[in-house]
Amino acid sequence: MKPQIEETWKKVLMDEFKKDYFIKLKEFLVEEKKKYTVYPPGSQIFAAFNHTPFNSVKVVILGQDPYHGPGQAHGLCFSVPKGTPAPPSLQNIFKEINSDLGLPIPNHGNLEKWAKQGVLLLNATLTVRANQAGSHQNKGWETFTDAAIKALSDHHKGLVFILWGNYAQAKTSIIDANKHFILTAPHPSPLSASRGFFGCKHFSKTNRLLTSIGKEPIDWSLD
Repeated sequence: MKPQIEETWKKVLMDEFKKDYFIKLKEFLVEEKKKYTVYPPGSQIFAAFNHTPFNSVKVVILGQDPYHGPGQAHGLCFSVPKGTPAPPSLQNIFKEINSDLGLPIPNHGNLEKWAKQGVLLLNATLTVRANQAGSHQNKGWETFTDAAIKALSDHHKGLVFILWGNYAQAKTSIIDANKHFILTAPHPSPLSASRGFFGCKHFSKTNRLLTSIGKEPIDWSLD
């Protein structure tokens, strides 16, 4: 498995690929693929980086794990390919955008349009075994994605980090809050969305923050 990752990110993360933990992670994935179906497909594992080059990042949305059902995961957190029904958390994200910005609920769940505008849609774990949520956690991916988050924090300023749920919010320890904006809310999952995700207005807040430092706001519409 050779990392198929965009050049600017490859430069930033080059040292990570050589570390023991990443070599062990690759070995784990090779063995895993011999016995199980793994999502997303190999060419899409680094899609978040490939759609949003290092110097283009304006906003970071952190997820935990890829979707583990067939045809869902394609390397961007919360996103699904066109033609795949939006999972419940994504449906709730669309409801909040509709409430916050008045945009219509889209008829698909592919968030590549956001990624191309500088929204890094990063899961902490980049692969998963089919039908087994969390099955590739604590295998090394978190160390790798933490390195990516820290690099963004260290080398940029004025990024908006959107952290939904306790898992994402734990990453505040590697983000310099003096240089960046951090927005937190409960996770959009049906289990927690009504406890403060609905009404968080993170989409309009993000655009106000970007505009305040002279950056282009994000067009959150998808249709």
